[in-house]
Amino acid sequence: MQLGSIEELIIFPLSVEQCHADWKIAQNICVELSNDSDERVRANSALGFAYIARKKGKIEKHIVKPILLGLLKNSSDRWARVVDSIQDIDSYMNWQRLLSD
Repeated sequence: MQLGSIEELIIFPLSVEQCHADWKIAQNICVELSNDSDERVRANSALGFAYIARKKGKIEKHIVKPILLGLLKNSSDRWARVVDSIQDIDSYMNWQRLLSD
C-alpha cells in the first residue's frame, strides 16, 4: 500500500469504506492494513472492519474473525479499540458474540 506518511496510513482504515463502493475491496484493504508493522494502523484496521460492517452491511466472517482475534491477542496499547470493533461487528452483523466463539 502506497500512502505518503504514517499519519495517512493510520487514518486510512477509518475512511476506507467511504472510498470504495465495493465492500470487498474495502475489506481487503483492511486485511492488508491489519498486517502493518505499526500497531496504530493495525488497531485502526479493526475499526475499518467495523465501519464496513455498519455502512455496507457485509463482511466475511471466515476472513475477518481470525484477524480480529489475532489483533486482540497481539495488541498492547490499543486492545480496547479492537474490543470495541469486535463488539460493533457482533452487533451490526449479528455474529452472536465473536469474543465467546
